Amino acid sequence: MRMRRKKHGAERIAACSEILIPSPITEQTNPQSFFADEKPVCLEIGCGKGDFAVGMSAKHQDLNFIAMERVADVACLALEKAMAASDTRADNLRFIIADARNLTEFFLPHSFDRIYLNFSDPWPKKGYAKRRLTHRGFLELYRSLLVEGGLLILKTDNEGLFDFSLEEFEAMGLTIEWQTRDLHNSEAAADNVMTEYESHFSEIGQVIYSARVRF
Repeated sequence: MRMRRKKHGAERIAACSEILIPSPITEQTNPQSFFADEKPVCLEIGCGKGDFAVGMSAKHQDLNFIAMERVADVACLALEKAMAASDTRADNLRFIIADARNLTEFFLPHSFDRIYLNFSDPWPKKGYAKRRLTHRGFLELYRSLLVEGGLLILKTDNEGLFDFSLEEFEAMGLTIEWQTRDLHNSEAAADNVMTEYESHFSEIGQVIYSARVRF
């Protein structure tokens, strides 16, 4: 379902410019340069309305976070949510409105410690496999962005995407450190920060699949 265009969206986004990385970035940049304090940098690809990014940046103030969203009208909501929560988090969260396919044009190689994929589009039709964010083409991209030993952390409600992802991880020779087919009833539930979709899924009893992969 397409989100209705936000009224005065450009102006609302501009009002959040202090936490927005201007795009396109014209040369590869160290993501540390967008933060005052040097800390390990984590990247969320497809941040949606921002619940996860805002929650994680508040909970883990020893880390810096960059949240990427392709759709400007969705990013607008995430930016406003982060600005409203500015009193409860450190200055360790930035947003960028861009496409994941362009990440290596924006950021220096091996400059992220973790990448989060939360409820990415499953692209269920067989012919669309290359569009899935866990396809081996994207995994090669993540390999170039992550430090040696960096982590990819996946959450999804789609069992087909989860099974596909596990197969791609294995094909790429990645180490699956941990996986579950019921995140909310696993040992990882206590430290889990939910997205807005995840909160809804939890309320209706939908299981969440998750994996942690080492590069």
